[in-house]
Amino acid sequence: MPEQSAGMPRRRTVLATAAVTAAGVPLIASAGQAAAATGEVRRGRVTAQAPDRELRKLLQEIDADRIEATVRRLAAFGTRHTLSVQDDPERGIGAARDWILGEMKKYAAVSGGRMTAELQSYIQEPASRIPVATRITNVVATLRGSVAPDRVYVVAGHYDSRVTDVMDATSDAPGADDDASGVALVMELARVMAKRRPAATIVFVAVAGEEQGLYGSRYAATQFKAAGADVQGMFTNDIIGSSRADDGTRDPYTVRLFTEGVPTSETPAQANTRRSVGGENDSATRQLARFVSDVGDNEATGMNVRVVYRRDRYLRGGDHIPFLEQGYPAARFTEPAEDFAHQHQDVRVEDGKQYGDLPEFCDFDYIARVTRVNGAVLWTLAQAPGTPREARIVTSNLTNDTELKWALGTEPDLAGYEVVWRETTESEWTHVIKVGLTTTHTVDLSKDNVFFGVRAVNRDGKRSPVAFPLPGN
Repeated sequence: MPEQSAGMPRRRTVLATAAVTAAGVPLIASAGQAAAATGEVRRGRVTAQAPDRELRKLLQEIDADRIEATVRRLAAFGTRHTLSVQDDPERGIGAARDWILGEMKKYAAVSGGRMTAELQSYIQEPASRIPVATRITNVVATLRGSVAPDRVYVVAGHYDSRVTDVMDATSDAPGADDDASGVALVMELARVMAKRRPAATIVFVAVAGEEQGLYGSRYAATQFKAAGADVQGMFTNDIIGSSRADDGTRDPYTVRLFTEGVPTSETPAQANTRRSVGGENDSATRQLARFVSDVGDNEATGMNVRVVYRRDRYLRGGDHIPFLEQGYPAARFTEPAEDFAHQHQDVRVEDGKQYGDLPEFCDFDYIARVTRVNGAVLWTLAQAPGTPREARIVTSNLTNDTELKWALGTEPDLAGYEVVWRETTESEWTHVIKVGLTTTHTVDLSKDNVFFGVRAVNRDGKRSPVAFPLPGN
């Protein structure tokens, strides 16, 4: 048997199929009852986390009127095309950049020194959709964590805009839905969270160059990587401004979350491991998506999170992709069904129909609800322990049980761990076992038949995303 950390006894949990009462309440069968002293087994969506009082208060402060004002102000810059003028104080991407920075600095001023706001710039040499050397600038506000500042979560939207011709840098391109809506979300979260003290660091980013080829987000992602940043989750919010589809139908209480399965950054060796264990649905990004559903899909946000098992829509791509390329878990929020007459279009009227990405086609209450989803997710991530590291499933011997190992977290309020499992045909975790403050646990259930995971719990009862164990010793 493996050695245990001092003061951390190894516990063995025996599982059996749960019986269910006529009322639908799960019972633990006799074998499970025998293990009740060392672990708890539940069925259903067992990983959901209800919002606490602190989070509910935060979500109530998110203001649809402020979001509307931000969207309208960004649209009023005329165009925010990446190649548009950068030194005009009233029009163009430079004016938008400076206004966003000014607002972020106002939020930072009330943070007690915890938040900083700055520009992140570089010169992009001529490349696809960039005909001449162009300065591309992201606006970055960083709210430093008070307990685990090196653990980072990022939320982004892009502030550049476009019309039908992606190279047209002079025509009006209000970009209200795509993507002033996402920038308004980022700014509103920065405003609300600046007054608070997260345990981990949250970074709020308005990126440029998205429409020309994800240039700003690629630069941001490479900067994080070069600095060795521990980015444990990134979300882009792009086209989250409307609940109305092109056929006029509305779905104001659903937001899509696009999440890749096979990692973009996967190496050949990692691919071989994934194929051997069947981990196509258990990437770090998929675990992040499950976490989003657990904490962001409830009555406090008023939203249903529709997780889509794709990296992005057909023929499209967002600012989460450069983070995926760097090996960071990342996903994209977007509205439930798009109206293509109001994105990537010249502003015009044809046959009595208005085209163009104008503010009047946005649903600001909807944006506020999507903002609450993001807020619930980011705040819970920042207050919970980090995702367990070095999660392994011991495969050195042929056995009919499962031994799991992981590294002990460093959080001072760490209370323990939970093992989760599900049938291989299930998409969500269906069982949770409390295993205490230990770094190993054995389950009397064959590793060949189910999927396992591990998550950390702190003293406030907040849970981390699940870590999917890889084969090892």
